[in-house]
Amino acid sequence: MADTSKKNIAVVVGGYSGEYDVSISTGAAIYANVDRSKYNLYKIVIPRDPKAGWYHLTDDDAQIPVDRNDFSVTLPSNGNPKIQFDLAYISIHGNPGENGVLQGYFDMLGLPYTSCGFYTSSLTASEGHCNPVVRSFGIVEVAKSRLLHRTQASAFDADALLREFELPVFVKPASGGSSVATTKVKSREQVAQAVEDAMREDGNGQVLVEEFIEGREFDCGVIRDAEGKLHVFPITEVIPHRDSEYFDYNTKYNGSSSKVTPAEVEAEVSERIKDVSAQLYDLLDCRGVVRFDYRYNPKQKQLYFLEVNTIPGQTPESMVPQQARAAGISTADLYHMVIEGALAGASR
Repeated sequence: MADTSKKNIAVVVGGYSGEYDVSISTGAAIYANVDRSKYNLYKIVIPRDPKAGWYHLTDDDAQIPVDRNDFSVTLPSNGNPKIQFDLAYISIHGNPGENGVLQGYFDMLGLPYTSCGFYTSSLTASEGHCNPVVRSFGIVEVAKSRLLHRTQASAFDADALLREFELPVFVKPASGGSSVATTKVKSREQVAQAVEDAMREDGNGQVLVEEFIEGREFDCGVIRDAEGKLHVFPITEVIPHRDSEYFDYNTKYNGSSSKVTPAEVEAEVSERIKDVSAQLYDLLDCRGVVRFDYRYNPKQKQLYFLEVNTIPGQTPESMVPQQARAAGISTADLYHMVIEGALAGASR
């Protein structure tokens, strides 16, 4: 029987996007590393099929249905206790965990959660909508881009697009993540297929065409703790191996890149990235642990914002845990900061 003196934490994993497997890995790491002397943890799986029921996956792989009317679980033994949760640790990358859908659901139930709120999650999930907002802040450059909606697909003109952008360009789902269905387009002949692939992956039927920024890629994690202190972690440089031209899915998750933390870069560049990240965290009204991604062009000495990940990967090998360790914070302590920060924020 669960210890009633401890908080019940739902580690919510899965989801409907191509990042399902990444989410399972993130959730497994959280479940394995959170201190059980402080919390009761329950794995809650949202299957790939949106019509399938959610369930609690027990340690012996039993599947117990989740009552979505109140997000509770009734255990089949020990007098059929009904488990009500004190916090949802959202570990779903993409739909429905990173785009505001779960956040809105939990808001309606009055259940605290670990991520950014509904509006910020919804905004930042779509680069096509977030980028103009970030540009309006006037604190960092943003790559030139164009948002294509599915209603424009039939009249799509590759030649007109290439008059607006120089090759190569990136074509990707506007609300995707982990670089799923992202193509670095080098020729006119690739454009139509790249748009089709990205459109198929994007849940809202929107595609982002973005100029290619030459340079180095850097990432910076930020979190606000339970006392309200903002922690800006040492930055990471992502260096694709020779067989990878950019930070695609294979580079991120199949070992085709090197991640150097802290990044070996001039102190002024590192501090610039950390300063911009701290400002964006507040300007975008972020909560929980967030990662900001950038490209830096050494020739122009110009920093470009790429995207914000409101639910970044959190396995021990992921960038944010690496950055936290570089700052003297263990992976287990990072998860504790996320949980305690969310609980404290809910009580304010």
